[in-house]
Amino acid sequence: MVKERGQKVIASNRKARHDWSILDTYEAGIQLVGTEVKSLRMGRASLVDAFAQVDDGEIWLHALHIPEYVAGTWTNHEVRRKRKLLLHKAEIERLIGKTKESGLSLVPLQMYFKDGYVKVEIALAKGKKAYDKRQDLAKRDANREIARAHGRALKGRY
Repeated sequence: MVKERGQKVIASNRKARHDWSILDTYEAGIQLVGTEVKSLRMGRASLVDAFAQVDDGEIWLHALHIPEYVAGTWTNHEVRRKRKLLLHKAEIERLIGKTKESGLSLVPLQMYFKDGYVKVEIALAKGKKAYDKRQDLAKRDANREIARAHGRALKGRY
């Protein structure tokens, strides 16, 4: 059997970067059962409501939606169960400290296969206020307009 190489994105949480200020990101493994992996290989998962939480010195991913494997039998998995994230002890200690003292949250950004293993990119994040979101949108629109004007100037259309 040939070992998989490279990275294949399964699901991404696009709304997370809009709702949260990302301070730091970590790559974590995730503890899954067989039918969950088969369902993920079909590209079926949703990170929309998912969040990570520290519980008894371990980090758990809650509300991650992995639909049942269609060819599974009575051994199929629960759709929205909590799943353990696999990180180094030093990373877990650092995350526990930051989430306790600073009031920061752990938000999953994307889930992907890396060399055949399922990985989750989680972010240490701070919630944005409504005015922060508006400022980001205004800044992005201004940059887009500048790029358009620059492109028109290069083509001689002013």
